Amino acid sequence: MLLYIILGLLVHFVFFASIFDIYFTSPLVHGMTPQFTPLPPPAKRLVLFVADGLRADKLYELDENGNPRAPFIRNIIMNEGSWGISHTRVPTESRPGHVALIAGFYEDVSAVAKGWKENPVEFDSLINETKYTWSWGSADILAMFAKGASGNHVYTYSYDAESEDFGAQDVAKLDTWVFDNMKEFFHAARNNQSLFSKLNEEKIVFFLHLLGIDTNGHAHRPSSREYMDNIKIVDEGVKEITSMLKDFYGNDGKTAFIFTSDHGMTDWGFHGAGHPSETCTPFVTWGAGIKYPQKVSAQKFDDTYLEEWKLENWKRQDVNQADIAPLMACLIGVPFPLNSVGILPVDILNSTDLFKAESMFTNAVQILEQFKVKMTQKKEATLPFLFTPFKLLSDSKQMNILRKARSYIKQKKYDEAVSLCKELINLSLKGLSYYHTYDRFFLAFNVVLGFVGWISYASLLIIKSHCNLTRSVGKEVKKPSHLLPCCFVAIGILVALFLLVQACPWTYYVYCLLPLPIWCAFLREFPVLQGFVTLLLTFPPSRFVGYLLLFILGVEVLVLSFFYRYMLTAGLIVFAGWPFITPLWTRAKSTSLSWIFFCLLLAVFPLMPVVGRKPDIFLVMSAGLLVLLLSLFVVTSVIKRKDSFVNEELVLHLLQMVSMVLSMCVVYGTHKSLLKKQGLPLLNQTASWMILASSFVMPLLSPLILFDRLFSILLSSMSTYLLLSTGYEALFPLVLSCLMFVWIHMEQETLQQSGISCKQKVSSIQFAYNTDITQLRDLYLDDLRRAFFLVFFLVTAFFGTGNIASVNSFDLASVYCFLTVFSPYMMGALMMWKILIPFVLVMCAFEAVQLTTQLSSKSLFLMVIITSDIMALHFFFLVKDYGSWLDIGTSISHFVIVISMTIFLVFLNGLAQLLTTKKLRLCGRPKSHLI
Repeated sequence: MLLYIILGLLVHFVFFASIFDIYFTSPLVHGMTPQFTPLPPPAKRLVLFVADGLRADKLYELDENGNPRAPFIRNIIMNEGSWGISHTRVPTESRPGHVALIAGFYEDVSAVAKGWKENPVEFDSLINETKYTWSWGSADILAMFAKGASGNHVYTYSYDAESEDFGAQDVAKLDTWVFDNMKEFFHAARNNQSLFSKLNEEKIVFFLHLLGIDTNGHAHRPSSREYMDNIKIVDEGVKEITSMLKDFYGNDGKTAFIFTSDHGMTDWGFHGAGHPSETCTPFVTWGAGIKYPQKVSAQKFDDTYLEEWKLENWKRQDVNQADIAPLMACLIGVPFPLNSVGILPVDILNSTDLFKAESMFTNAVQILEQFKVKMTQKKEATLPFLFTPFKLLSDSKQMNILRKARSYIKQKKYDEAVSLCKELINLSLKGLSYYHTYDRFFLAFNVVLGFVGWISYASLLIIKSHCNLTRSVGKEVKKPSHLLPCCFVAIGILVALFLLVQACPWTYYVYCLLPLPIWCAFLREFPVLQGFVTLLLTFPPSRFVGYLLLFILGVEVLVLSFFYRYMLTAGLIVFAGWPFITPLWTRAKSTSLSWIFFCLLLAVFPLMPVVGRKPDIFLVMSAGLLVLLLSLFVVTSVIKRKDSFVNEELVLHLLQMVSMVLSMCVVYGTHKSLLKKQGLPLLNQTASWMILASSFVMPLLSPLILFDRLFSILLSSMSTYLLLSTGYEALFPLVLSCLMFVWIHMEQETLQQSGISCKQKVSSIQFAYNTDITQLRDLYLDDLRRAFFLVFFLVTAFFGTGNIASVNSFDLASVYCFLTVFSPYMMGALMMWKILIPFVLVMCAFEAVQLTTQLSSKSLFLMVIITSDIMALHFFFLVKDYGSWLDIGTSISHFVIVISMTIFLVFLNGLAQLLTTKKLRLCGRPKSHLI
């Protein structure tokens, strides 16, 4: 069993990593030559305001009284500069957003895991190219670009990390701190000759990172008064900084300003995925080199924002987020960031046509340089007879376009030159994508080969263990043949040599060589496959096709549930009808009625809004009260069982009930404190962590009797889950657990139907550590149904209260009982535990089902893995790195969730066995009822 677990984990970790090597690897290349516009730039200095977490609609729309929410920015739009929407990409996180803004390229999707690291990869940025850069704001963002800059020309000023407190009375102070410190800096510069001299240099940047809006959005949501007021504070601060700079530089007209955001935010206060509220951010620019507002009579856009914002008469100039980096470089005359893939928005520039054409030409050459380096790298790493160049941009075509564009500029045909440069940029970007994905089919083929091999081999393991198909064959085979392993070893050596010649990364060896031992192991079990095929031929074809179609339909329902949560509701309604097509309805009517009731009750949850959008403390309190009432009922019934109840168990139940009451008090008290903006009380925080810690220990003190242990696990889990809940989701584990209890009874009732007579009463069954009892019986069709039920319940645990395939479904408010100061990894760990609690409850119930149905845990577990892997293979082909940002993010999340679920099943199975089979002693005395 241990060998199978290790092999399974290895295979699934490889599958998990493959998606990032195949679809999302770093696009960076090195070795390009810096490119900059040879003409004098329009600006000597640039000010970049990044209002973290600011949505475009919240800035541009009018307030409830019809007045601008940001009057200064509104005045800029109408009288001084250009405006539009900056479209971001997934993941909509701070690090990838700022990299796109300042470095001009989109990090691979895996960069979300690096969201708060300084600079784990080397890349060029606008800040690296400046003469001097001064920046104010959060250390997490500023240090990222300061560390990556060469020389000693970047100066950062940051507040303490403790200031980023979601429960603080006034988090807008994060932004006022930035404005005040910049004002003090310029005031001090008047009396510091060295600093004054630096500030009057050319090619300098002032970067203001404004985190208050993002923090208020997480804490109070974007529709809150706090979020709106913070926008006004930022607007006033931008106005003051603009006025101060004009005064400091004597209105020389050489300062360019850009106001934008790294990402937006959902209505429920989160970001990370591709919803328009996250990807549509404001873009306002004014000052030196920027075109003045243009009045228009009509504009064509796919959205209705212009009418909603009352800006339909001012020309809207949308940009992609990466386009801002070349714009900033062009304005102050520094080299374009080497890794930038942004396209200069020349329509925004207020300069000569010659400057626009030269700048566009520089932009085209800079991106073409990346294409050349990428092509050279791929050509050198590929055997000549296997290399297929990008035909749309041959060397001769590159030279022709560049020569023609230069000729147009000399002939003063600037519009034609700009158009030709844009064509070259688009071809270069397509070529970059071509070489970036050059090995995709090769890698995907090998991964799918390994995937299918693993599913086939795992299926044979189950068949071999239970169907006894090879008994007669096994007597004939005296000595295993070494021919098959030798053939696979030879193939492996050839594959390794092929990869070695092409200098492929080490991961390629893993993807290409892993399928070989899997298929070798599968083919060694060929007699089992022969016997199974012979057995299938004895089945009536219609029956076999019927079962196959039913299985495919079930898997497709699970796949569709990732896109449409209501499919889970449909599935649960079908489950509710299960007793009617079996003798269960007549033999166990009360149990069947309970099954129907809880199936239908659980079916309501996928129809409800995603958790976090509508917080409701009343529902959290109601869930706690229901658990307490259930606890009183259980304690009363247990007390009546005097022969199996001692004082220690009574004390344990009472302690868990006290813990539940304490959780309710903490949730209510914390909610009230945060509403008053008094922060998280220390007493509440301490109690929350104590409850969390005790929840891992309390179940291990309960008796090993099946019902008692499962109920103890439920109580401990619910006390923690309440602390992590904000609304109706607090009821979800309770309803799910009730259905799990009924499921255990229902499965026990089906034993007689399957011809197994050694049925025990649930009240007398005890958990034992070694539940792998393969020798007791063979597989039945009911076992396949049990495995499918488990997968379905696990998916329901995922999507029952929200679409967690989208990272923006998380609500930071769910961790406020534990901490409010921004700590991404701690907050992520707590939210992950909240997600895992329903999983743990389902897996513990599954342990009980294995015990009551007397089937090998290995076999049932493998059936579950196979079903999950078929789903994962389905999602592997649905992964996208093109199309809308929402589609890209969703496709990645689906595959990652399913493959992670398979990996986590191994961990959860071990955790469930620990929770159900281990026993700690309160007083060190043996329990007589466990003998």
